[in-house]
Amino acid sequence: MRTPGDAAAVTAAQRGEPGALDALVAAYLPLVYNVVGHALAGHPDTDDVVQETMLRALNGLPKLREPESFRSWLLAIALNQVRDHHRTRLPLADAEPVDIADPGADFADLTVTRLQLTGQRREVVAATRWIGDDDRELLSLWWMEQVGRITRAELASALDLTPQHAAVRVQRMKAQLDSARVVVRVLALPRCGELAVVIGDWDGQPSALWRKRIVRHARECDRCARGFDDLAAVDGLLARIPLVPLPAGFDLLPAQGVEPVGVESVVAVAKKGFWANAATKPLIAAAAVAAVAGAVVLLPVERQQVSVAAPVSVTTTTTTLAPTTAGTTTPQPPASTPTPTPAPAPAPAPVTKSIKKGVSTWHFDGVTRALSDVGAGWFYNWATTRENVQAPGVEYVPMIWGAKTMTPENLEAVKGQGTTLLGFNEPDLAEQSDMTVEQALDLWPRLQATGMRLGSPAVAHSGDKAGGWLDRFMAGARERGLRVDFITLHWYGSDFGPAAVGHLKNYLDAVRARYDLPIWLTEYSLMDFSGGGVRYPGEQELADFAGASSRMLEDLSYVERYAWFALPADKPGTGLYLPGGAPNRAGEAYRATG
Repeated sequence: MRTPGDAAAVTAAQRGEPGALDALVAAYLPLVYNVVGHALAGHPDTDDVVQETMLRALNGLPKLREPESFRSWLLAIALNQVRDHHRTRLPLADAEPVDIADPGADFADLTVTRLQLTGQRREVVAATRWIGDDDRELLSLWWMEQVGRITRAELASALDLTPQHAAVRVQRMKAQLDSARVVVRVLALPRCGELAVVIGDWDGQPSALWRKRIVRHARECDRCARGFDDLAAVDGLLARIPLVPLPAGFDLLPAQGVEPVGVESVVAVAKKGFWANAATKPLIAAAAVAAVAGAVVLLPVERQQVSVAAPVSVTTTTTTLAPTTAGTTTPQPPASTPTPTPAPAPAPAPVTKSIKKGVSTWHFDGVTRALSDVGAGWFYNWATTRENVQAPGVEYVPMIWGAKTMTPENLEAVKGQGTTLLGFNEPDLAEQSDMTVEQALDLWPRLQATGMRLGSPAVAHSGDKAGGWLDRFMAGARERGLRVDFITLHWYGSDFGPAAVGHLKNYLDAVRARYDLPIWLTEYSLMDFSGGGVRYPGEQELADFAGASSRMLEDLSYVERYAWFALPADKPGTGLYLPGGAPNRAGEAYRATG
């Protein structure tokens, strides 16, 4: 998203501030790598195209007049390089055969393997092989839009289209992708005799022509028509697929006699006007190693202890700049800088209580003290009663978690807890309440019968998307005359820099515009799911976001309530209070706002 932080980072690089160009390479290399990788379907020249894109961008940076347009400008360069590659790779009649990517090692396989994808997400990635070059270029950008890395305006600008034309192109591409998903499914099924005849002379290489033939057969064949069953909306599937992390070494080998170099050397080469050749090829490879953590995705949280992947920093001779996903950087003192003697801590300010500000929590040592200290006006614990979590003076809001907890006893119990009831928890995820839209709509009248004010089911993602789980639920509720008093949302961002607050606000604004109802944000924080594990922000990054996001949410009139995930810091994650009830740095920041 375009933010003041993006423009400031670009301006710093244009001014030649120490480490600024290095930070741009580290922050944007994962974006370029994924766009080019998907657009070229993992062709062996992907590495070279990514390198050429970055070097051209760095060479042209001094002439960029609008720093806030850097992202769309960079994407336009990447697409131009992709198209140049498409033109130059066409073999002449007397030319040597072109090196064709091994289908077993293309970018689709790379995505599936590195991100450990299963089910329909795996099918979507496999289907990208079956669409044409133009659609694949558009998909590579639209994918970045779905995971929150770029805006629709930036997508349109990179393609030199109006937003309206871009919207039409996206809809057409999605239709082609859905057809390709059917092909992937049909070919995975035991083949019927008629299909065997249809593909009798197929060479085994995915193509638009064979996609059309196989889909036409599937529409006419009762057996193969199963490929059309239960296709989930591709928007939500892509939103849960993170960027492919950069591989160590970026699949580039140093030229003979050339030592690997660091990110700063990429900048030095660009300043001298050098282009890709045998001597400079290892430069982007080294940059890739430094930038391996720079990916973003909005993914649902699994409430269980997971292994934590340590973030990777980009080291220069002056500062360490942690790459973020929106082109901003968080400066850290160099290792050689003496640590100043800390000043005495000021006396804590009196805690003011905001009725909007809340926390999600479970029982832990010190929970009562923490709830009294954090300044929250309300809390919840995903249950029907407060159970063993006590907090005098702090409002408790109950929840009916899912179909399994929809019992007469629970429906009676929530009435004694207050006047507001939270609906089902992440019904769009198999690992959470896992409900179909129809199932949720059928059960909703029983929640409505409590007479309490009702929040919508809290989807894990894509609450702003047409055709998403929440969108279909709200449409069904209107058709059946059911009551929904406010929209409940969850949000987790992987940009650990200042831009994260803007990403969250953009999501809330979009949901508000779609449903025109008050919003409760009942889970939110920062987490990065790229690379197969979960990476958490540093202490200061988390504290900065906790304070800034709370201030932003307090000022949004349509946000009635918001709750941080979570109050306890008794496990690795984004908690606010340590066992015993003392705040950590993020807890202090969250306590100070609202």
